[in-house]
Amino acid sequence: MEHFTLQSLLLLLLILLLSVSFYFQYSSFKTRVVKTGIKNYPIVGALPEFLINRNRFLQWSTEILASKCPTNTAVFHRPYNFNGIMTANPLNVEHMLKTNFENYPKGDRFTTILSDFLGSGIFNSDDEIWRRQRKTASYEFNTKSLRNFIIRNVFVEIKTRLVPILGKASETGRILNLQDVFERFAFDNLCKLAFNFDPGCLASDEISSDGDNFMRAFEEAATLSCGRFFYAIPSLWKLKRFFNVGSERRVRESISAVHKFADGIIRSRMETRAEVNTEDLLSRFIGNDENSAEFLRDIAISFILAGRDTTSSALTWFFWVLASRPDIQQKISNEIKEIRIRTAKYLEKGESFGIDDIREMHYLQAAISESMRLYPPVPVDPKECLEDDTMPDGTFVGKNWLVMYSSFAMGRMEAIWGRDCEEFRPERWLEDGVCRQENPFKFPVFHAGPRMCLGKDMAFIQMKSIVASVIERFKIDVLNKDTCPEYVMALTLRMKGGLPVRVRKRSEGMAI
Repeated sequence: MEHFTLQSLLLLLLILLLSVSFYFQYSSFKTRVVKTGIKNYPIVGALPEFLINRNRFLQWSTEILASKCPTNTAVFHRPYNFNGIMTANPLNVEHMLKTNFENYPKGDRFTTILSDFLGSGIFNSDDEIWRRQRKTASYEFNTKSLRNFIIRNVFVEIKTRLVPILGKASETGRILNLQDVFERFAFDNLCKLAFNFDPGCLASDEISSDGDNFMRAFEEAATLSCGRFFYAIPSLWKLKRFFNVGSERRVRESISAVHKFADGIIRSRMETRAEVNTEDLLSRFIGNDENSAEFLRDIAISFILAGRDTTSSALTWFFWVLASRPDIQQKISNEIKEIRIRTAKYLEKGESFGIDDIREMHYLQAAISESMRLYPPVPVDPKECLEDDTMPDGTFVGKNWLVMYSSFAMGRMEAIWGRDCEEFRPERWLEDGVCRQENPFKFPVFHAGPRMCLGKDMAFIQMKSIVASVIERFKIDVLNKDTCPEYVMALTLRMKGGLPVRVRKRSEGMAI
């Protein structure tokens, strides 16, 4: 009985100490913040608001940043020393991504969550490990041979797989999930870029079971790993992983399948180093004897993750937006037709566009940019503050705080884009018919500063090639086009349930 009483007293004392700690932590927090924009309750902070709005996080955070925060920056507090800010202010974004870059790395919280999947790959590392990979990748992405390798694979995938699949769907009347088609397309291309390995996931009648299983395991590993960011109790996933239960058991199994498949390719390539193709990224990194097989795997998987979901997300939302704007479709069609005539390729409609043709499609690039402004592939990007700092708008940021900028909210800020910020208007990107580059801190869809996306130009070439080839040949009828799709809250903006469409062949005149 005495033992039980002593345990009870110790438990009560522990609860009291934690409560006092949270109270003083919250009181100290309140003295630094006049207006947070987010309701922060005693002890639990913003946790109730987060849980209530977790399934509509992007809309909720946009409403707060746009209407409740004078500088478009909100401050939040959560238990377990989880404080932070969320901003849609371009000055703050530039401060984080460029001016005070060293103080805002990805941080331990982010890299730990994805470490078992991505290891020390370029998109999950900081400091010297990141710099070494960035230097090599930056050089390689600027080599003519790699750029030609990427472009050639994109054109081949469009001609031999994408077009036939859409053509067959138009003949049979089958409903296609366009998001799934684009994800398979991107996965095939990224595997070729990373490994020079073709998984054949988009092949119509020749799907490789190994490649398809690899893609499915990769998708599950990415989705479930990203789900760790949204736990009410931040470290709960670690407890589940320790006991190997629930979603963490599935994460472990899917990651194991991905690593086993990738390791097999890497070992084979390292054993035949003298015979490897030097065009893909893996071959280029193999040339450095300091890189272990595990590190090479981390590099390759990081590039696949970064490229697969971003381009497929951008294309999926673009075709959904386009479905209700036949006027925009007509303008894109007219631009394609003009380029065909100008380059004497009008009669050869099935012929692939050349790289110069693609670059001449300024209206198409403006339309894709406008779609990504409203539906950015990476809607929110988190960082960690290393030392106390003050943002350009005057917001205090504490050491070890989570710092996020919301590209999704920024695209809907009247202060940034004007009163028509909610309107889909490609013309805002054009000057004298040429698509202009926007300030990357105002439009951080491809990140900005030292971590600016290396594949930005290649991504535009890939997306424009796909859109031009599809629009020239087919009419895409989106089912339920008047209802805004729900999204899956992950690292990228994926449509919940995909994008079901019907496909019809266009007439020779390309009429809408």
